[in-house]
Amino acid sequence: MVKPLRLLLLILGCAMGCLAWAGEPVTWSFAANPASGDTVEIALSAACEPGWHIYALDLPSDAGPLPTVVQVDDGMGYHLVGAVIEPAPLEVIDPNFGMLVRYHGDRTIFTQAIRRDMDQAITVQGSVEFMACNDKTCLPPRQVEFKLEIPPLP
Repeated sequence: MVKPLRLLLLILGCAMGCLAWAGEPVTWSFAANPASGDTVEIALSAACEPGWHIYALDLPSDAGPLPTVVQVDDGMGYHLVGAVIEPAPLEVIDPNFGMLVRYHGDRTIFTQAIRRDMDQAITVQGSVEFMACNDKTCLPPRQVEFKLEIPPLP
């Protein structure tokens, strides 16, 4: 009786490990890069596992996958400058949805410029909501929050 139970636990453990990996095909990193003068560029970088992708900020139709949503909160000591910028996405017919979509694979960086209103340290917060897919399946949308501490101006 012990051996079948061990085998069952081993199989369940392997299955859970596969599910855990499948849940993280996209990793995010966040950085604040000084630009010119009192402007700072917030960089939101997505790294996709091979074969996986995330969708662009703007999609041709509301009937298919969910677009990526980048939210940089307005905060004390700074204000947003312009809209979020994304690199040019690929445009393809998605086999999961059977429709034209725009997406980013491999590595992509979304940026949002902010302008400081004071010389003191500031905290920039926000989130990214995204949907990751490969050519066979899609994962449920996921939200990742970030918080960046930007040092005072010299």
